[in-house]
Amino acid sequence: MAPASPDTAKGDYPWWLVALGVIALALAGIIIANDLYRQVFSVVLKGLWVTIFVTLVAFLLATLLGLAVALMALSESKALRQIARFYTEVIRGVPVLVLLFYIAFVGAPALVAVINFVIGPLLAAGYLEPVQVRDLSLMWRAIIALMIGYSAFIAEVFRAGIQSVDKGQIEAAKALGLSRFQRFRLVVFPQAVRVILPPLGNDFVAMVKDSSLVSVLGVADITQMGKVYASGSFRFFETYSIVAYVYLILTIGLSLALRALERRLRRT
Repeated sequence: MAPASPDTAKGDYPWWLVALGVIALALAGIIIANDLYRQVFSVVLKGLWVTIFVTLVAFLLATLLGLAVALMALSESKALRQIARFYTEVIRGVPVLVLLFYIAFVGAPALVAVINFVIGPLLAAGYLEPVQVRDLSLMWRAIIALMIGYSAFIAEVFRAGIQSVDKGQIEAAKALGLSRFQRFRLVVFPQAVRVILPPLGNDFVAMVKDSSLVSVLGVADITQMGKVYASGSFRFFETYSIVAYVYLILTIGLSLALRALERRLRRT
């Protein structure tokens, strides 16, 4: 029998979800019936795919980088452990907005300079053209910033999940002659995933919200499209109500899907 959710286990019917559903349907009705709200919604919706693309790509890259940092933190090498610790503490101490500006206007020119230095012989021979800072779009600078910013938090999620696996099972895998990689792939990671997924899902929902920060760089996401429309029409209430509505649909929908996945993992 499937375990009950925390709310139903306490006898609490999720009336908050019913209320949100009623509000969402009421707002959807207003958008359909009102020409102004419908126009605002169509403009804001143009930035939806940019928001989805930025979030998915940045989160995927942050997950891969976070896993690498977590494995460094759990390494037998003291130097790798110290590097991983230094990275996570520094990155977690910098606000995402500051990181966005830093990567966009400091990190990007530095990266271009490094690339040009590496391909210097090819440039001198005339085989390639120098890379320009403008070649790295603001959207990709924003993706890199989000990747770096979230990788430090995701690294801690992976580290905690991996360390939650019982040491006895790892020793048993060693006794069976499994290599370090085989132990991780066949024994450690499948068990750690149950611990990792819930906080990893929370980080994904948080990144959906923090993706709105890319609008400060002029990236045409949901927030930027709303900002441009509001500044031109002076319809601030209508515009930002729609922007908030779209983000709520995204984040609450994702949160409910992640809760369902978490309950399913607990049953297995």
